[in-house]
Amino acid sequence: MSSTTHGQTPYYYVPAESRHPVMAAFGLLLMIIGASQWINDAAWGGWLLLAGLLWWLFVLFQWFSDAVGESEGGLYGRKIDLSYRWSMSWFIFSEVMFFGAFFTALWWARSHSVPALGSLDNALLWPDFKAVWPSVAPGATASPAGTVQPFQTMGPFWLPTINTALLLTSGVTLTIAHHALLAGQRARTVAFMWVTVLLGAIFLCVQGYEYYHAYTDLNLKLSSGVYGSTFFMLTGFHGLHVLVGMLMLLFITLRLMKGHFTPQRHFGFEGAAWYWHFVDVVWLGLYLLVYWM
Repeated sequence: MSSTTHGQTPYYYVPAESRHPVMAAFGLLLMIIGASQWINDAAWGGWLLLAGLLWWLFVLFQWFSDAVGESEGGLYGRKIDLSYRWSMSWFIFSEVMFFGAFFTALWWARSHSVPALGSLDNALLWPDFKAVWPSVAPGATASPAGTVQPFQTMGPFWLPTINTALLLTSGVTLTIAHHALLAGQRARTVAFMWVTVLLGAIFLCVQGYEYYHAYTDLNLKLSSGVYGSTFFMLTGFHGLHVLVGMLMLLFITLRLMKGHFTPQRHFGFEGAAWYWHFVDVVWLGLYLLVYWM
């Protein structure tokens, strides 16, 4: 939310019809199609994914620019502030359900699916299968049918632990920036926001190297059975959320440098901070359940 008010602020501002939602949906459609084809070895899928991502980011830039202009034009009052707060709260709740489904899939595979395949009922169908997680224990057969190549699991040391330290530190620097904003210390706020953005970018680089290490050194891939699929599903989607959160913090930092927020009116900052802290909490769950257990 902006601090600038020109004239009388409307009780509730209703924007005009916009092209942005359908254009953003089109970009997401290109990304989904491209990603689905890319993981199925279609060379053009990666390029379509990149095109969809660039299109989506371009639309978001225009969309948020319009919203910033409306805010700076004094069109957002208390009702819009409440609307944004409820919208962000429900959005984060939907993200909780999103990751909750993936964590449930991991739990179901470990606690039900794998033990069921190793039960007496399936002894004739899978006589060599051992019901251990993630089917790489000594003497266990990861794939009796030979469809899954042997692989090694990803342990917590050292890349995931480094990333945990990076995210926890970024949560601290973001909190310091928030308190600095409340105290009217704009320069201190901007400095700690840049540190937070940098920590998020380093996290993504470390995770990229972790994936490279998994594929080249551990032979751990998306096709490595249920362990590989749940590992990349959980960590990959979390990495995407880190990217989105980092971009949110980046644009908030640029707005801070332009003087768009005050100690009294700064929900744009708060909304991005809520999202980033949510990303931190999800990573802690990932770190414990995926890498340690």
